[in-house]
Amino acid sequence: MTTPLPPAITATGQRIDGVHQRPVIRGKVLRRVAVTALTAALLAGAAAPAEATADSSPAVSTAPAGQDRPELQQAMQAFVDAGFSGVQLRVHDEQGEWAGSAGVRRLDQAAKPPTNGRFWAGSVTKTFTATLVLQLVAEGKITLDAPVADYLSTYELDRRITVRMLLQHTSGLFNYTGDLRPDGTWVPGIPATGDEWLNNRFRSYRPEELVRLALSKPANFAPGADQSYANTNYTLALLLIEKVTGRSYAQEMRQRILRPLGLKGTVVPGDRTQLPAPYAHGYYRYEEDGRQKTVDISRQNLTLLAGAGDMISTTQDLQTFISALNGGKLLPGPLLAEMRKPYGKYKYGFGLFVEDLGPGCGTVYQHKGSPPHGYGALMYSSPDGKKTLTASVTWVDKATRGPAKDFQRLVDELVQQVFCGRQTGTADEAKPAQ
Repeated sequence: MTTPLPPAITATGQRIDGVHQRPVIRGKVLRRVAVTALTAALLAGAAAPAEATADSSPAVSTAPAGQDRPELQQAMQAFVDAGFSGVQLRVHDEQGEWAGSAGVRRLDQAAKPPTNGRFWAGSVTKTFTATLVLQLVAEGKITLDAPVADYLSTYELDRRITVRMLLQHTSGLFNYTGDLRPDGTWVPGIPATGDEWLNNRFRSYRPEELVRLALSKPANFAPGADQSYANTNYTLALLLIEKVTGRSYAQEMRQRILRPLGLKGTVVPGDRTQLPAPYAHGYYRYEEDGRQKTVDISRQNLTLLAGAGDMISTTQDLQTFISALNGGKLLPGPLLAEMRKPYGKYKYGFGLFVEDLGPGCGTVYQHKGSPPHGYGALMYSSPDGKKTLTASVTWVDKATRGPAKDFQRLVDELVQQVFCGRQTGTADEAKPAQ
């Protein structure tokens, strides 16, 4: 039995219903990619909520004196009022950097969530993975329009599937966490939601296992003929990175992105199930013998989403990363432009959604994410990387996805407030789950 599908896409590939920026040395980050890239051809219910307050930590460069940003506090409080248990929000714009939190860290405590706590970042991971692939493209180790089978010959992939198709979700491959066929039929995969997931949330999976399960199912469409959001694409991208470098995905992530940018709160956890402190807690509620039970699911094994949604991060690190990416510090200009080129019905580039916010607001590059239950992450940036919004939310999840039905509406209102200076109550129902 499947759960209702919401208006935002989760790391499982299913829909959920209804700073001071650290200085980055460009040369250090681009050292491996600059020369080859320049010559490369373009290819590609909860406890009583605490009030929303701004972070008073001296480590955070807050807005100018007198600028308490009540509009951001109100936007956070709207999540809490809708039933989310906690929110961490960080905004960097022309007024400086602002960080705050609302709600509670735990259901049995009144303390607010930490403003720079760790969280399961979900599908925000895809932007990191795409960046790694493109760095290898810049070095000439990967070609965007080459068949993936040329690199990963042991999987008997359709030779029409290219690296570009993986990054754009146009391969047609089955999503190993379950998929909706074009005719509306749900085909189950590895349990990634609901009570079945809860009972298996500490199980460890190997990327090869996930891919082989996906390949055992018929494709949704011919390669390049349509667009369908699938974690399979990015788990294959992980295997591609490991194949051409001879090193693990986690090693490449540390060497190429995390260390150069100083992202000390971000990690590829592997089999690690515990979030490093501090962190806010996510929950799952279910019924047993006629009684409601609530389980703390802060611990979970996200090898289920290898390369597609398994990273741990913070709002500070996501801000630093997306600002550096759009500021041209991680990729050569031509490849960054290719990454940010919208494609298909999702307006998806390579690991980025390209979203037009309307007149007077312009374009933002973003990715949202959620692991199977209890956590959500936001990462938004202006084209130049100078205005960013990063956030994490927690909630008490259940089979109906609980307050997640209001997630997209609240995100839209928050984004409109930050990038347009206004609120809107209209959610874009055409957006894919992220």
